[in-house]
This record gives sequence, C-alpha cells and structure tokens, in this order.
Amino acid sequence: MENILQVVAKVNGAINNVVWGAPALVLLIGTGLLITLLTGFFQFRKFGYVWSHTIGAIFKKKELRESKDKKAISQFQALCTALSATIGTGNVVGVAYAITMGGPGAVFWMWVAAILGMMTHYAENVLGIYYRRRNKSGEWCGGAMYYLKDGIGGMKYGKYLGSVLAVLFSFFAILASFGIGNIGQFASIAESISVLTPGANTDVVYLIVGIVVIILTGLVVLGGIKRIATTNEKLVPFMAFFYIIGSIIILVMNASQIIPAFAAIFKSAFGVQAAAGGIGGALIANAMSWGFKRGVFSNEAGLGSSVMAHSASNIKEPVEQGLWGIFEVFADTIVVCTCSALVILTSGVVDLETGVSFSGVTKLALATEAFSKAFGSFGSWFMAIAISLFAFSTILGWSYYGVKAWEYIFGTKSTIIYKSIFLVMILVGATLDTSLALDISDTFNGLMSIPNLIGVLGLSGLVIKITKNYARRKMKKAASIEAPMYSYDEAIQKEIEARED
Repeated sequence: MENILQVVAKVNGAINNVVWGAPALVLLIGTGLLITLLTGFFQFRKFGYVWSHTIGAIFKKKELRESKDKKAISQFQALCTALSATIGTGNVVGVAYAITMGGPGAVFWMWVAAILGMMTHYAENVLGIYYRRRNKSGEWCGGAMYYLKDGIGGMKYGKYLGSVLAVLFSFFAILASFGIGNIGQFASIAESISVLTPGANTDVVYLIVGIVVIILTGLVVLGGIKRIATTNEKLVPFMAFFYIIGSIIILVMNASQIIPAFAAIFKSAFGVQAAAGGIGGALIANAMSWGFKRGVFSNEAGLGSSVMAHSASNIKEPVEQGLWGIFEVFADTIVVCTCSALVILTSGVVDLETGVSFSGVTKLALATEAFSKAFGSFGSWFMAIAISLFAFSTILGWSYYGVKAWEYIFGTKSTIIYKSIFLVMILVGATLDTSLALDISDTFNGLMSIPNLIGVLGLSGLVIKITKNYARRKMKKAASIEAPMYSYDEAIQKEIEARED
C-alpha cells in the first residue's frame, strides 16, 4: 500500500506542477482582475450595497430566509450551502500549510486572491442563475457546465467546444468531490479526533470515525438539496461563530503581537527581509504561489463549484445572487482565514520572518499548537470540534456539487449511484496522509478551474451587460423601465417574470 501511495503522490505531483504552474495562476488571477476592471472595481464601489442586500438584510427580508418555491431553497440557505463547502479545513489546515511553506507573506497573497476572486465568483453566480434550468424533478440546476454548454456553445464556432468543456468540468467536479469534498475532509476529522485519544489504535479510531461520518452524511445527503440546505442553515452560522469567537479571544490575549504579525505579513509578501540577500524575488514568487493556491482551496472562487448551490436558490435576479458570491468570498477568506493566520502568527509558534514552525509541526498540528498555547488542554478539543464541524459541512456541500455534476453527465435517476460511491469513499480518507489528500485536492481544483475560467472569460461581456441592466433598473434613483435579464431561455424568462415574490 505504501508503494502505491508513493506512486500516487509522484504522479499527482507531476500533474499538480502543470495545473498550478505560472500560466494557470495568471489565468485564475487574471480573470478576477479583468472582471474587476470591466465592472469598475465593483467589489469596492458597491460593497455597502452588497452588504445591505445580502447578510445585512437577512433579518429584514423574510424572502431571503424562506422560499415560496417548494423546489428551490432560500438565498440564505444557498449561501450557507456554498459556505459549508468553502469554510472547511482549508481555512485552518490550509492557512497553516501556506504560512510554513510560503512564509507569512502567503497570507497577503491569499487576500489578493480573495479580493479578485470576489468578482470571479460574482461572474460565476451571475452566469449560473442566467443559464440555469429545471430538471425532471422540477429543481433548479445550474453551474459551469450549463453556461459552458449554452453560453460558450451558443457562440459562433463554439457549439462543440462548449459541450466538451461542460463534460470535462463535470468530470473534474466529480473527482474533486471525492478529493477536496470527501477524502481530505475525513482525513482531517479523523486526525483531529485521534489527537484526543493518545494510545488508542489509530486504525480503530479512523474506522469508528469513518462509520459515524458515513451514517451522519448519509442521513443528510440522501434527503437531497432541501435537507442539505436545512442542515447547513443551522450548522454553518454556528460553526463560523464558534471559530471566530475563539480566535478573537486568543487575539485579545495576544494583542501586543498583532501589529508585528501584520508587519511580518507585508514584509514577507514583498521579500523585504531577504531583499539585501538577493533572493527576495524567489521568496515573493513562493509566497504568491502558496497564497494563491491555498486561497483558492479555501474560497473556491474560479472553480465554478459553489455556483451549483447558488443556482438552486429562489432568486430572480442573477446580479443579486452574484452579490451573495462576493459576500461568500469575503466571509471565507478575509474573515475566517485571517482569523486562523493571526492566531498562528501571534501565538509564537512560528518564526515571523520565515513562517517556519519552531516545534517542527505543521498543518493541523501547528494550528492546534497555536490554540493550545492560549487555551491549554482545551485547545486540542477546540480544534477537534472546529475541524470536525468544518470538514463535515464541507462533505455535505461537496456531495451536492458531485450530485449535480453526475446528474449532468448521467441523468437525474442515476444520482443514487453517485451518492453510494461518495459515502464509501469517505473511508478511503483513512488510508491517506492529510498532506497527500490536500495535494490531490489541489490538482482536482486546478483541473476544474480551467474549463470554468474559459467560460467566465468568454462570457465576461454578457456578465457586464447583465450587470449594467440591473444597475440601471435597481441602483439608480431614476430607475430604468427596461426589461430585466433573468434568463437566456425565453420560457424561463417568462416564468420568472410572471412569478410573484
């Protein structure tokens, strides 16, 4: 088995180097930059509008929390389902990994990836809503595969290209659901719990944890999107609040180290410490690479994955779901990942110049060490609870993404086959080292992003057109009376126009 894992690691490493090479990172960050420029820095100019029409209105507008459409979920449930997949082990394990591998400066480049990723995710969600359609069960289906097939496929000479890209995206999404959304998450749950049971047989612990996770996941996943959304609506706010409050308590305890931590982030990001030694450029490139990779692993902007959850909402306006996408990336990376980074950097567990762990541990062990320094023995329990919640919610979110990708290729009736495979795959996580699981997930993420970003770039003009249409109707005092752009399909457009909210 060990030899097989070594071969898997070697093959995956070779693919990963290509998928996450300079051209791929340029495509990923460049797409976000392009949408940012084309919309006139929308995420900055309209952040107040974004806030007031998403989380800021959640208690004011009942329709954001409840859906009259029995075959759709509410906007808040769509957000929680998307966040269930994005707020995962990458927010803790990934951040710790980025700091030790890329230095404190990796955190800065995670922020950059998030700021630009807000607009990539905005564009994805706009296109997801615009090109969605109902399946045979009457549920909304949307995602990159649909705007690739009907968007890119609707262009001159794009018919076959769109169809091929749609199938490739769906295939990669299925594989990614087994990696980022399943194996890697279970490995983190099992590892965090095994820390609490020193002396116990690790294989037995992993087996017991695996059985429990399979049962809990099965009870939710087999109930479809409604049960997944209802579960995440309760789970996600609790787990995020739990983790953020714990982080804030530690930051208050380490208040004197917050400014040095920020200084280390900015100095390392631009190679200030090493500039005199002539290797600043290499360190900057390393920090950028790890920051971008772990940032995307965390918020998934550019992958086209969480668009599948957003597309299931009861919303009319594509732009308004795009606003939820902006908030999702902000909450995931700017808030939760920053909490993890500052806890690690202010706790004295790493060298602020290099990010190297003083104790030699990294990933989950490093994050646990940081929390234990403040909370004592409770730190391990805190991290075990947080990681278990994060990872379990990610498993639920990604199970839905895998179902929709499977449905696109094989049809609605066959999704029970995917769900069965997904549950069995949880135990595979017990045989993999967490770092290998993360590396495999990185590769699948990169493969997913390529067809998706081709779609976003190719349809960027349409995103701007839909945005301007919405802005003229909704964002100006003298509102335009022009027809809204709800859907590419005339029948769906009329259905939505006739709907009363």
